[in-house]
Amino acid sequence: VSFGPRPGDIERVKSMGVDAYIKSQLSPESIPEPPQLRKQLNNLETLELNPVELWKGYGPPQGKKKRQLSQQERKQAQKRTQIPRQQGLEARLIRAIASPQQLQEVMVDFWFNHFNVFDSKGLNRIWVSSFEQDAIRPHAFGHFRDLLGATAHHPAMLFYLDNHQNTAPGSPGARGRYKGLNENYARELMELHTLGVDGGYTQEDVITLARILTGWTTDREGKHGDSRGFYFHPKRHDYSDKVFLGRPIPGSGSLEGEQALDLLARHPSTAHYISYKLAQYFVADQPPAKLVDTLAQRFLKTDGDIRKVLETLFQSPEFWDTQYYNSKFKSPYHYIISAVRATGSKKPKWKTLSGIIRQLGMPIYGCPTPNGYKNTEKAWLSPDGMIRRVSFATALANGNFEQRQPKEKRKPVDAVQLRKTLANHFSDQTKEVIDTSPAKLRAALILGSPEMMYR
Repeated sequence: VSFGPRPGDIERVKSMGVDAYIKSQLSPESIPEPPQLRKQLNNLETLELNPVELWKGYGPPQGKKKRQLSQQERKQAQKRTQIPRQQGLEARLIRAIASPQQLQEVMVDFWFNHFNVFDSKGLNRIWVSSFEQDAIRPHAFGHFRDLLGATAHHPAMLFYLDNHQNTAPGSPGARGRYKGLNENYARELMELHTLGVDGGYTQEDVITLARILTGWTTDREGKHGDSRGFYFHPKRHDYSDKVFLGRPIPGSGSLEGEQALDLLARHPSTAHYISYKLAQYFVADQPPAKLVDTLAQRFLKTDGDIRKVLETLFQSPEFWDTQYYNSKFKSPYHYIISAVRATGSKKPKWKTLSGIIRQLGMPIYGCPTPNGYKNTEKAWLSPDGMIRRVSFATALANGNFEQRQPKEKRKPVDAVQLRKTLANHFSDQTKEVIDTSPAKLRAALILGSPEMMYR
């Protein structure tokens, strides 16, 4: 339920009890945010901006204005468009490493990956952080329907999966680039976000959903009064009556899309698919079928209440079964975050850490495919990946990633404290290797140990 302990965390959990700790993590709003963390986040001004404000403040120059710029001014404008993404990356790392609301950060990682958008597709470089702040974070423990709706209306999703171009052929608004049906978002909405690839839908359902979502587009300048950057374009919509997943949906404009989202969010296939992914993330690459079924039933009974589904997961015998202890190989993101947390780092070099995660093949906001990063050992365990992790562990142990004043000396990680932080949870073989190695190598050996690679 966390990215791993910081110094003192294990003692705190023992003193309050595991059940009380999990209960508090399921209600992140009850956990105070450290003032220093809030101060760091407050310095990242783009986090508070909505999509329209981001476009107006950081969007690339257009048309006549662009043509009037010098080459140097164009470079500066291009550089400015990267600021929201860069600040979003820094905020993600700050929170994951320093926030006591750890389950919140774990779920943000889970849900962003589930509803993945790619930062390098056009305008998404200015919107990808907003997608996390406005669509993912507020709904990470809420009802799945609200989360689904927030992602469906966000311009980053509509732009990434091309629904901003989705237009009813022959409609009054069909012109230029917006002439025909685009099935991309409709297909991924069912295959990846809700029902799953074996969820019981047909190609006809994909086409019908695309027709339902015609006119769901972006309004980056907020001309129609929606600060989210969403706009339903009535002249580009298919108003004919439709049948979707066997249910009639009368032609009624934007309401059709909401009805379709209702059906998808509450479908038994969605309950099973989301439950499988949660069990795979928290328990095992091949999660027990009984656990998945239990979670799916809870999902349906609670109208997709994510918090209650997680409660059921954390109370299940499968979650506590010793056969699944440390069975999950950490993704590059999870490994880097857990290692930095274990050192008790106060002010790591955020940009450098982001670059290391990128080198390990998992750039934050940088997965180009809509299915997101895989969450299995097979996807991440490789000789090259392990060499890179050990190299990182060595540099981290030497204090290379901590911000310092110009004349301040580099401070290596204290191996004794590090071992205490991790409760000395190592195999006898690992302990022997650590104990028989020179003192200056021990922190690196701990951070690069087999036990640090699993959770």
